[in-house]
Amino acid sequence: MHGTGVPLATPFDEAGTVDHAALEELVDWLETAGIDFFVPCGSTGEAPLLSLEERIDITETVANATEKPVLAGTGFEGYEPTLEATERAADVGADAALVITPSYYGSDDGALGRYYRTLADESPIPIYLYSVPKFTGHVLAPRTVESLASHPNIAGIKDSSGSLESVQRLVRFTDEMAFSVLAGSGSVYAPALDAGVDGGVLALANAVPERACTVYERYTGGDTAGSRALNADLVELNRAITARYGVPGVKAALSIRGQSVGNPRGPLEAVDEAVVDELEALIEGALEAR
Repeated sequence: MHGTGVPLATPFDEAGTVDHAALEELVDWLETAGIDFFVPCGSTGEAPLLSLEERIDITETVANATEKPVLAGTGFEGYEPTLEATERAADVGADAALVITPSYYGSDDGALGRYYRTLADESPIPIYLYSVPKFTGHVLAPRTVESLASHPNIAGIKDSSGSLESVQRLVRFTDEMAFSVLAGSGSVYAPALDAGVDGGVLALANAVPERACTVYERYTGGDTAGSRALNADLVELNRAITARYGVPGVKAALSIRGQSVGNPRGPLEAVDEAVVDELEALIEGALEAR
């Protein structure tokens, strides 16, 4: 998993069921825009609101729709459902599994370390750690990640803390290992690349995939100043569809881009027209950015 990955929004039809035809169209549109790998059933994909069967069906649809790598979200609160989801995701074509830190009971890093090692021992595909303190209230400590990175079936981490310090420490502590660090915030994509990450999994890449991919392409092509400048022009849009409006904002942004993904599932609600107007202006500015 290198380059720009997209945590796919999950399309729903008017009845609230997963719209697999729209999902295939979304994958095709994003791939044409330059996306390097796909992440179905993550936070942006409303994973907590999906059943196990829905997650497997979504993963299968995505895997069948692309030849790009697929990093499927398979984490549940318990070990057994997470292992089942991981095994079944592998069966339908996932290349690796993104596993969020269980959070309901507030496990500490010692328990989480044992959880991930046991899962990696049994998983048929590589495991990527997923630290997203906004939702879980828990940050996987960089030293814990360092200890897990030596496991042959733990391949990387998506760090959605938004902290450059965290990313810098993760890169430093795992630099000599076969382990990928992926940035989870579009606002700090270029600075994270400066710090040595292998790529990103960015909600921003749903709204303006061509711009998110250009940040990476400029950086790896040697135009680091151009990469940072473009990234700076994307910060306000990224904040709007993550910190401010979240999944409903992502879905509104996709609708603005001509991708029909429906409304979010309850208790989430669609944004109002004023927000749509705001997002339209931000997207227009992002697409015009040089």
